[in-house]
Amino acid sequence: MTTHALADEARCACGSGDEYGSCCGPLHAGRRAAATAVQLMRSRYTAFVVGDVGYLRRTWHPRTRPGALELGSAIRWLRLDILDTVAGGPFDNRGEVEFRAIHRDGDGRHVLHERSRFVRENRRWSYVDGDIRS
Repeated sequence: MTTHALADEARCACGSGDEYGSCCGPLHAGRRAAATAVQLMRSRYTAFVVGDVGYLRRTWHPRTRPGALELGSAIRWLRLDILDTVAGGPFDNRGEVEFRAIHRDGDGRHVLHERSRFVRENRRWSYVDGDIRS
């Protein structure tokens, strides 16, 4: 899978409004860890946008991480909307984030609506799993 780099001064794909170099970029590069479950969710979405499989695997809890992860090259991620959060703050050990991720592929426009679960262990947040919503 080829990654599609974002310039540090480009607007971050996660929708925060910040520049990639001060938003998700340092997390992808391993210079810092996500402080909250929402921040990890946003950085994982951006990793899908740029095709950073390594980051997605590193931030997936070992108990639920798939053996292989292949990203569809025909998918173009368009927007992330955070709908709800439960806990997941810098002093919590668990959190949930409900989101909608809009993408386009050869068959048209689609929406991934999920309520994701995260855990914080050894001061690092990990994605555990999620329930797809309709």
